[in-house]
Amino acid sequence: MHIPTYSLAERDRRWALARRLMDEQGVDALVAYGEHECADLAPFAPDAYFSNDRPGSFVVFCRDADPVQLVWSNMSIQDHIEAGRRGDELWIEPRNIRAGSVIQPGKNAAGIVEVLREHGLENASVGVLGLDIYPPFHLNPPIPYLLWREVVDSLPGVTFKQMGPAFLAATIRLSEEELAVVRYSAAAGDAMAEAMLEAAAPGVTEAELFAAGMSAAFRRGCAAPDMLLWSGTGFVAWGPPAWSYRPQAPRRLQSGDVVLAEGFCRFGMKETQHQIAIAIGEPHPDIKAAAELAAACYEEGLKVARPGNTFGDLAEAMLAPLKEAGSWNIHPMVHTLNPYGPVCGFGSGLTEVPEASDYGRLFVLPTIGGEMPLQPGMTFSFEPNAVINGKAVNLGGTVIIGDRGPLELNPFTSRLLRA
Repeated sequence: MHIPTYSLAERDRRWALARRLMDEQGVDALVAYGEHECADLAPFAPDAYFSNDRPGSFVVFCRDADPVQLVWSNMSIQDHIEAGRRGDELWIEPRNIRAGSVIQPGKNAAGIVEVLREHGLENASVGVLGLDIYPPFHLNPPIPYLLWREVVDSLPGVTFKQMGPAFLAATIRLSEEELAVVRYSAAAGDAMAEAMLEAAAPGVTEAELFAAGMSAAFRRGCAAPDMLLWSGTGFVAWGPPAWSYRPQAPRRLQSGDVVLAEGFCRFGMKETQHQIAIAIGEPHPDIKAAAELAAACYEEGLKVARPGNTFGDLAEAMLAPLKEAGSWNIHPMVHTLNPYGPVCGFGSGLTEVPEASDYGRLFVLPTIGGEMPLQPGMTFSFEPNAVINGKAVNLGGTVIIGDRGPLELNPFTSRLLRA
């Protein structure tokens, strides 16, 4: 399969987008913070969006000048040198990349202050990416408090402006080059699901199933796949397998089990998601019913996933079959990808679980961002899930909004798979 790459035209498009954002928001500079490298699920990486390079830096645009990248150590520069020797098309010139340390300006407050002062912006307005929350895993602003406090104290004349919502709105419609990367990631996600289906059998451990899926993605160059995974005869749990954070043996699959997984596949910093449901042998009638209900939610979502509707319309369409059946969803039915943003509500049905009353407080999320219009080039994780008599099933994959309707990238996982 052809492996897509980004051109300098894509770089120029993104840099022009940064300058357009600066003009629209009335700022003289833009500071983009990137979460540390090797971040797991849902990384916050607008730095990599503008650098197409190793994540975990600050990228600073000042007026019309080329951006400056502030990296955390010489290792990033060593990687850049080797990439140049191998003929990779690099976006930021060496003269604009600076490493630092705790006593030298770099990826720290001193580095940001140095760049802004060099451009005479001590009394300017500066936009920042990293001061807004970024769900689902950054429910507080990603920039470290002490680092940003030092920047603010060092530049008392600067007005800093949060730019997260504006950045999301400007970047959520992907270019053709970006969509090619998404399609490649989606194909790798299908390979994850197929490998897991082939490996699933009584006696196989959850860890072996997990490894089969990860291996398939790694072989295709998706360097940051991950997975949520649970198994059993029926359950309403959702998240990473317990053995990934608690010292215990991975569960062994049994006949009559259902495996529910969410595979996260990332290629070129674009993410696809894959809802994998595998029945081991003959599934319980409630599992079959939950799968049919989740599939109906998926089909209702496809009917609405087109320009002219809003994200709220999409979320309500996917929730409607649940409400009609008296069911509920253990996680969102749908949310945006690339970047994360609007998300369908979930959690209200947990009160039906007998043990729920033992807990101090439950979390119910309403649909957020329902007013966002659906436009061509947007990517969504379709992950409809339904609970029947305490047994859950989730299905789905990644969907692109096309000019005339939805483009399903993963119909393979839109149904209950049978091992």
